[in-house]
Amino acid sequence: MHDKQDESLVMLIEEFLIARATRKPSPHTLAAYRRDLRTVAALVAEGAAPPLPLDALSITDLSPRVMRAAFARFAGPRAPASVHRAWSTWNSFFTFLVADGFVAGNPMPAVGRPRALLPQPKPLRGADTPEVLLASAAREDGRQRDPWPERDLAVLAVALCAGLRLSELLALRVDSLGGRPGERRVEVAGKGGRPRVVPIEADLDRVLRDYLDSRARRFGSRSVRPDSPFLVDRRGEPLRRGGLQYLVESCYRRAGIGDRVPRGARLHALRHTFATRLAEDGASAAEIMRLLGHASLASSQTYIEVTAGQQRDAVRANRTNRALAGLVPPE
Repeated sequence: MHDKQDESLVMLIEEFLIARATRKPSPHTLAAYRRDLRTVAALVAEGAAPPLPLDALSITDLSPRVMRAAFARFAGPRAPASVHRAWSTWNSFFTFLVADGFVAGNPMPAVGRPRALLPQPKPLRGADTPEVLLASAAREDGRQRDPWPERDLAVLAVALCAGLRLSELLALRVDSLGGRPGERRVEVAGKGGRPRVVPIEADLDRVLRDYLDSRARRFGSRSVRPDSPFLVDRRGEPLRRGGLQYLVESCYRRAGIGDRVPRGARLHALRHTFATRLAEDGASAAEIMRLLGHASLASSQTYIEVTAGQQRDAVRANRTNRALAGLVPPE
């Protein structure tokens, strides 16, 4: 044990976040860790007698009784999922403190937590919505200041037909696309540093290459070097998180399907649509798990290996791919 009874809790939180950074979490995830830790810590400080400023709180103030009271106040206005996430963050924090000898034990097992609920899929509503969206994006809209239908179609198509997350889309490079004809694929830098390979069919491949050709015409051939970001804005700069979200939102508006997009799942609805259609068209849970890059499925107790051929068959069966036929001129 370190003799650090007066160690500042705020300082230890920052040390914990530095330690977690080696796992390469996204900035959004790190911000969520910090928010959960500081919010509950502030409740501990407010509940002290007398109340303390957050900076004056030390690790000796965090008894099981104090943590139970703080979490009871934290849970009041929040959804079970938010409380469960914060509990997990604090449990990891105390595990870190125990490992480094700052505290003798972890009080979190004495703090109740709600059962973790599986998130419900939020695909686009309407049987033909993906097809309507893709067809709208493929048309040049005269109301736009600088229309770029090839780029807009590529973004929607790769999300709907490969199931990529927002962060995965932004991390793509031009050379993320590879493979021989008939075996084309996209290499994805997945969540938690887990890479995966997703097969892409000929129609999607043609959409993506048409986008890169249009980009070379706009900005020159140097703009599509292998190590260049795959998605760029209308100035040729790498597309950022806010820009990608705005792009997808504007595509929804132009297609007139805003009322078919679930609340709270704007871009993620495309990924959920990919997974839902895979399931509806006969893909197994193991195939969906591998294609989406999940570490596990709640319905699965063990990690099931799936061959590349099975994954390609599952993608080929996804009927959204067929909606791309005819949207790009044949070669």
